[in-house]
Amino acid sequence: MRKCFSWSIARTFLTLALAFLAPNLLGNFECQAAEKNIIFFITDDEGQTLGCYGDDVAVTPNVDALAKDGVLFKNAFATTASCSASRSVVMSGLHNHKNGQYGHQHHFHKFASYHNVVSLSLPRVLATAGYRTGHIGKYHVGPEAVYRFGTYMKGNARSPVEMAEICREFITEQSDKPFFLYFGTSDPHRGGGVDKTSPLELKADLFGNKLNRGSYPGIKEVFYDPANVKIPEFLSDSSETRAEIAQYYQSVARIDQGLGRLIEILKEEGLYDKTMIVFTADHGMAFAGAKTTVYDPGLRVPFVVRNPYETKRGFHSEAMLSHIDITPTLLDFAGGLDHKVNGPKDWTDPNKFWNEKNLFAKDNRNGGNEFRSYHGRSWLPALADPGVEHWDAIFASHTFHEIQMYYPMRVYQDRKYKLIWNIAHKLDYPFASDLWAASSWQAQFVKGEDAPYGKKTVGQYVHRAEFELFDLASDPYEANNLAGKAEHAQLLKSYQNKMKTMQDQLEDPWKIKWKYE
Repeated sequence: MRKCFSWSIARTFLTLALAFLAPNLLGNFECQAAEKNIIFFITDDEGQTLGCYGDDVAVTPNVDALAKDGVLFKNAFATTASCSASRSVVMSGLHNHKNGQYGHQHHFHKFASYHNVVSLSLPRVLATAGYRTGHIGKYHVGPEAVYRFGTYMKGNARSPVEMAEICREFITEQSDKPFFLYFGTSDPHRGGGVDKTSPLELKADLFGNKLNRGSYPGIKEVFYDPANVKIPEFLSDSSETRAEIAQYYQSVARIDQGLGRLIEILKEEGLYDKTMIVFTADHGMAFAGAKTTVYDPGLRVPFVVRNPYETKRGFHSEAMLSHIDITPTLLDFAGGLDHKVNGPKDWTDPNKFWNEKNLFAKDNRNGGNEFRSYHGRSWLPALADPGVEHWDAIFASHTFHEIQMYYPMRVYQDRKYKLIWNIAHKLDYPFASDLWAASSWQAQFVKGEDAPYGKKTVGQYVHRAEFELFDLASDPYEANNLAGKAEHAQLLKSYQNKMKTMQDQLEDPWKIKWKYE
């Protein structure tokens, strides 16, 4: 009788213990199973103004540390220096001329990708590959049905430490699925008004910084003396430029602290060595001569990757990367890339997808394009081998920024030369509204067309030649146009043919312009 009673009590305790422990054991198992997470951290209008890229003024310890334990790519390029257009490339693996988003998505600009891009879009293909997908911050693409995430988190995109804290719940959710987090800051984009405390007549944009040395939650703002900042070669060294660069640097430092907090959260939760982090920008700095142009300061972007599953880390790579490579690479990391077709293994037929939903039946869903393969290709091998070159040449495809700014440009660039085709060269170069108002531009513009602007004059900046050909070795700042010089006629023709060939390969509708314009 006593023995039977003891066993009954023991069995009860065992049952209760299992009931209590099972969820916790399962939770731990799920956390351990959630390997190969991805954080894609993209900033807004940021050049390579980071300590890890040799900028000794920038205060960016967190991205510098990430580069030291990862791979820093020296030759990474956007395909267009325009916010919405660039983000559509990042999230589709296709140039704008194929994905259909030629310019800004918001307000009356109203550009959007073709609906059938749903087959290749980054959040869609990662979800199909078994990922939880989350988004916070700047979005700026469309349609939302094409670039749909599973979870949308709201936060002030100028307050990156706050954004990181908001993401904690998503990152730490108990699941056997890995997560993909798209983290988009609005820094260091222009905005927030001008510095009214400045003694200058033309006052600097605040670049999202708060007046009177205010700060965002969790941020220790870094303030810069305009006298001590670095002036990029494409800008003129003026008081106005220095004031704006100082504001820009402050915004960049704030981004770095947001990245740092995100990494702290990963480490606190035991996820840092289970998460690949990609840090980049949509395009270059928001200054005339960079943003909206296809010159090097517009297209060259920071690109730092830490893949914890690679044992060989901590090197600089000379590989030539393009934003078209991001989606296929992340899908490759997730195990979902079919290398034979360079598209998703578990491909969604877009026509079947929309027809089943009874949506967009009579819309132009594809622009005459098929969406089975990416323009870009995976750079995962470059994370393991410093000798990987990836592309021999890159292509840029710009058409619009704001709706009023039709100025199609095409670029073919290899490691020796760069050819720019200004298709609408008879037009004055159009300005984005914020760049036109910039004190750094206006200070030179009011002096007349002969006034210097970086390595050019104001007039040369506004009035472009049809072709611009640069020797990148001897002329890295793209100041000496070889096109139009008799001794370089054969070289120009050779690069024009290379551009035409690439336009054919990439199905660029603007190739018809060779025939009559």
